[in-house]
Amino acid sequence: MTLTRRLQAPIVLPADTTFSVIRDGVVDVTDNGRISYCGPRTDAPPAPPGAPTENLTGILMPGLVNTHAHSAMTPLRGAGGDRPLIPWLHEVIWPAEARMRAQDAQAGMLLGSLEMLRHGITTSAEMYMHGESVVEAALAVGNRILMAPAYFDRPGEGWRNALAAIGRWIDSDGLRFGPGDRIELCYGPHSAYSLPKDALSATADAAASRGALVHIHVAETEAEDQALRAIHGSVPQLLADTGLMDGRLLAAHAVHLSGHDIRLLADNSVGVAHCPGSNAKLASGTARLAALRAASVHVGLGTDGPASNDDLDLWEEMRLAMMFARTNARDPLALTGRDALLMATRLGATALGRLDIGRLEAGAWADVIHVGVDGPYFAAGIDVADEHLLANLVWGAGARAVQDVWVAGEKVVARKQPLRVDPVEAQWAVGRAAAHMLPGMLRPRA
Repeated sequence: MTLTRRLQAPIVLPADTTFSVIRDGVVDVTDNGRISYCGPRTDAPPAPPGAPTENLTGILMPGLVNTHAHSAMTPLRGAGGDRPLIPWLHEVIWPAEARMRAQDAQAGMLLGSLEMLRHGITTSAEMYMHGESVVEAALAVGNRILMAPAYFDRPGEGWRNALAAIGRWIDSDGLRFGPGDRIELCYGPHSAYSLPKDALSATADAAASRGALVHIHVAETEAEDQALRAIHGSVPQLLADTGLMDGRLLAAHAVHLSGHDIRLLADNSVGVAHCPGSNAKLASGTARLAALRAASVHVGLGTDGPASNDDLDLWEEMRLAMMFARTNARDPLALTGRDALLMATRLGATALGRLDIGRLEAGAWADVIHVGVDGPYFAAGIDVADEHLLANLVWGAGARAVQDVWVAGEKVVARKQPLRVDPVEAQWAVGRAAAHMLPGMLRPRA
């Protein structure tokens, strides 16, 4: 492939296994949207005549990978914010979602995608309804998603029909499609408590036959854990017994786990989406992150939905993950800045079963973010020790320092501004969706 763009910066963070720091680095992007070289400028191959070089100040690193989100819920942000999970779902969220139209989901995903890109999140694992509209919004904005249409065991919404519909969609459009393979289709059984056992078994068979990822909520609350543990041994045990662990599986939350549960996840290469912000807000508990990492479970970070977090900021999740891990262990080294950055990039991609994102290396998609270093969070500059630099990045700078974003080599955010969609119109569309979905909960405008 032909080199079409060279990105050059004083600092490049390739998100290799040690999260190393390259000084005076280069990222070369080919015409198919992939990386052909990432490393020191002095070792870079000669650029062909006419290939543009973009000289950037600051830091280049992979786009962040959000391993669990319901981003189309932006119209429901803040609704029922002081309720526990189950009452919140039954009394506020599910009734509002029953009124959701395809156009509302599209508006919600459009705004959610804009928010994530501006925060440096280039990939999100989405579980939601109105899957076609969610995909249409992501393609319009230019981010990358793994779309898992959600299904439940509800009257009039048989899970068998939903399961068959996902299979037809994959068979028609392919497992991955869109420019730069921006869309990957997955299966989204909501949870073990919202579906019968035979639905989980049927999902396992359908997904395995297509090599698709299954994205499911796992042991998020203590009540869920206790109920299913009494009947099935535990939620992870049920997932193993139904064959879901025989294929690609992403366990969202995974808060209430025994040692045996964690070994099951590790032995079956199950990915985990750790969502510390949402779990804390809903008082669901804190996942056993240290035990999961010690067992070599692939753990990424997730924001969950904008109605339960309430933002889509993976930098905040990094900080929360570090603080909770350190507090629980009473050890400031329990989760370091390097660890958290890896969870938000390379390890998050691995949890999704993806080796082509979350890292800057030859062959990976050129999903890249440029972080500025001119703000007060880098007061000492960038000519500091690597640990100092990474501490300023993850603890101080975060989302507010993200300047530019590329997905599959295409620039989609420039100087903090999205290039494809008008953010003002996107916000107005979400306001209209919220008025429709939350009648009686919004004050009329004067």
